[in-house]
Amino acid sequence: MTEAVLELPDSLRSELKEPLGTVTTDAEELLASVGSPLVAVGDIVTYHLLEAGRVPDVALVDERTERSAVDPEISEAIGGFDREVGVENPAATLTAGLLKALRDAIGSAGEATTLLDVDGEEDLATLAVVVAVPAGASVVYGQPGEGMVHVAVDPGVRARARDLLSRMDGDTARALALLGVG
Repeated sequence: MTEAVLELPDSLRSELKEPLGTVTTDAEELLASVGSPLVAVGDIVTYHLLEAGRVPDVALVDERTERSAVDPEISEAIGGFDREVGVENPAATLTAGLLKALRDAIGSAGEATTLLDVDGEEDLATLAVVVAVPAGASVVYGQPGEGMVHVAVDPGVRARARDLLSRMDGDTARALALLGVG
């Protein structure tokens, strides 16, 4: 059984609709301003970055977009990573397995690229990634109906993500420890 460390309460759902960074639809323009490491959350975002010529250091995909299966040509185009790791993460949760896999993938960024293939849902991982990556890193995720959100990680956005994680149901201290940020 997959162990959920944090679960999203209904009371936070509306806050998560507010982008953590700049929204764009142009992958090449976005790539001109990304920091390192680059983490992509979502199939469509990962696809667009790959099509623009950049393999993210870490990417999380679940073969779904806006609750529907992604087109087969998108799934088939997602590749070129040094390693691929499967992990379970049910909707509206962050599991111990996902958090550990993120820690390991972020820790090896620069040495190897990692694709995390999520069985379930990867959306909330954005918050964990923002907390776990170093300052100056870039996190890119999809904003439904709008485009890609580029989060240039700095202390302010990290504090916002950490605050959102702390208001989720579960064990925030354990989640942070699993990410290696205590």
